[in-house]
Amino acid sequence: MGRVTNPNRLTGLDAAFLHLEKNGAHMHVASVITFEGEPPAYNEVLAAFDQRMHLVPRYRQKLAFVPLDQGRPVWVDDPHFNLGYHVRHSALPQPGSDEQLAALAGRLFAIPLDRHKPLWEVHLVEGLAPGPDGSPRFAMICKTHHALVDGVSGVDITSVLFTTSPDPLPPLEAPAPWVPRPEPSSTQLLAEALFERASTPGEAVRGARALLRAPRQVLSDVSGRLTAAGAMAWAGMAPSPSTPLNVPIGPHRRYGWVNVSIDLFKDTKNALGGTLNDAVLATVSLGLGRWLRRRGVDTDGMVLKVMVPVSVRASDQRGALGNRVAAMMAPLPVYEEDPNATFAYVHAAMGDLKSSGQAVGADVLAGLSDFAPPTIASQAARVQARQRFFNLVVTNVPGPQYPLYLLGRRMTAIHPVAPLAQNQALCVAIMSYCGRLCFGLLADFDAIPDLGDLVTDFEGAMFDLARAAQTERHPWHPEHHGVTSAHTPDAGAASR
Repeated sequence: MGRVTNPNRLTGLDAAFLHLEKNGAHMHVASVITFEGEPPAYNEVLAAFDQRMHLVPRYRQKLAFVPLDQGRPVWVDDPHFNLGYHVRHSALPQPGSDEQLAALAGRLFAIPLDRHKPLWEVHLVEGLAPGPDGSPRFAMICKTHHALVDGVSGVDITSVLFTTSPDPLPPLEAPAPWVPRPEPSSTQLLAEALFERASTPGEAVRGARALLRAPRQVLSDVSGRLTAAGAMAWAGMAPSPSTPLNVPIGPHRRYGWVNVSIDLFKDTKNALGGTLNDAVLATVSLGLGRWLRRRGVDTDGMVLKVMVPVSVRASDQRGALGNRVAAMMAPLPVYEEDPNATFAYVHAAMGDLKSSGQAVGADVLAGLSDFAPPTIASQAARVQARQRFFNLVVTNVPGPQYPLYLLGRRMTAIHPVAPLAQNQALCVAIMSYCGRLCFGLLADFDAIPDLGDLVTDFEGAMFDLARAAQTERHPWHPEHHGVTSAHTPDAGAASR
């Protein structure tokens, strides 16, 4: 019987996120979550985390690196784990505006996570101004490294605290005291990695067979899988147009969001005959086109290449940590100013991409990285980061459509964050929650000083699209969609 590889070893895709972390590019996913009600006491939050840490054991583990880069890192228990280091207490100065919350988030997102400790942190933020109805509010800002969890895995350190009712968290049977396992020595790490590599051929053959077999419902034969992989590779190799979005990034960040009723997009896609994702991507295309033209960029004939991550996590894998994502390269016609024409272009393009098997091909290529020698895989990740294969990343993650509560306080909004790569000064993350859809925009501080204009352009684009889609059956009622937005203010070094 062949040796079973270390289940705590990072996959090739997870390890790639570590290799991409260079020159100001920090690979953590994040969120800014707001709640109604008085903020809970810090000690109450700390106790709630402590009582449930055993539900997410990975969050008490850190990375152990194999000497000489002879294997991918492994997760090991952190003998010095300190919950108070990871759960932090912050406050906004008066007046505690949403813009100040966005500025704080931008500063926190610019700080890399310490690789010598578990790769996550949560900030309880007090001092947020009351809501429009005068009710008190507070926020949480959460960061988790992409190597640990992706946006659709369903389990992270905060989700174990959320409930679907305002009732207190149910009491848990006290777990046995946590005792960290001894850290492996460098010699042990190297020996295990080399032993796994020596026993890999059988695993590689089985893995290759699995890649060629499944999923049968998507591709029925070997040639189909190879065609899909080729489609993805060809789409990724063609250069994308030069834009102000594709410049070397610095160490500082700006953050902003637009939050709107999801019915705005449902009405739009129903009237125009497409999908919700078509309406989202058409909004991004129209908004970026406006912003580029304001910047003085000639958008005549310009089609941006957007990397759209797609979850390939099987239903029986939901809740597992680690990354199961593939990607499609979607074209955005930023030259087009007509909302109807933009939607039609995106709808047709996305249909073609789905039929081409690009997402399946991306999963094939990502899976093959598990069998590549670590040094080769790391170099490939670095090369990808340096090339201009796509202009920006746009993620769209479905969230729960029912209210969630933290220690009895209702969650009012989730503002998502996805990381910037080298030479990509903007990333757009979209997430739905409880009948709302939020666009979270993370930008390089210096490359996009006018993030506020871009936020406004996104807001205007979604309304233009909705007005263009109005019919007698789908009337346009802007007052029904309750738009909220915020962004890091242009306040020079003080915002940094």
